[in-house]
Amino acid sequence: MRGYLESDTAFYVAVGGFITALFVLGLGTFAVTNPESLRGTEIVGFVAGFGLFMAVYFISILVHRLEDGFDVE
Repeated sequence: MRGYLESDTAFYVAVGGFITALFVLGLGTFAVTNPESLRGTEIVGFVAGFGLFMAVYFISILVHRLEDGFDVE
């Protein structure tokens, strides 16, 4: 595991995965403790905004790899 996280790109991907897992866990906890709050359109915007944020995050990782000259596979 340590060898995998020695590169910057692998570390950023691991952090992105951790943040996504934390978001899903928090959203699941919120859904269990306060299910009546999930009926509105606010939650759709919240999830869509987070999804857009994470998409830009992972696209920036891809651009970082392209700048360094790595093959994208």
